[in-house]
Amino acid sequence: MSDSTEPAVVSESNLDWDEYDHGERAFRRKQLGAAAGGDELGTSLYELDPGKRTWPRHYHAGNEEAIYVLAGKLTLWLGTGEPEDGDDEETEHTLEPGDYVALPSGPDHAHEVEARGEETARFLVLSTMNEPDMSVLVQRDAAMLFAGGAPGNYDDRYISKTVDLNAEVDYWDE
Repeated sequence: MSDSTEPAVVSESNLDWDEYDHGERAFRRKQLGAAAGGDELGTSLYELDPGKRTWPRHYHAGNEEAIYVLAGKLTLWLGTGEPEDGDDEETEHTLEPGDYVALPSGPDHAHEVEARGEETARFLVLSTMNEPDMSVLVQRDAAMLFAGGAPGNYDDRYISKTVDLNAEVDYWDE
């Protein structure tokens, strides 16, 4: 927590973009919350070109996220996409400027987004910053385990592993 009583004000125009390019998952992000010295609430500004997606479908076990759309259109997929009892547990939503969606922790709120339409989408993603946490990648049966640094804080982590959820070892084996 910051010792200053003055609020830390940052302008996104003074921050550089972090760029991610993994084929269809290509986006730009500015970590506003970290730049302002936030401890318990993270906020990132994203830019996403039409037809591109951000992170693979996931949910957090320990953190809540939210999306607020500033410009452009997004398609949001919610749910695991895994059929259970013959039903598809996935819903699709169109998000436009001014739309806000809360994404509590847990599998019912697994999510991913894609930019739709002709213009680049700009949106904020807000997150609680609890650690340790586990982010489950539902379409890969994998999980990202991290501790030592909250979401987006890669430098302080002492655990940062993506693991196969089907792999299991006995607790007492040496």
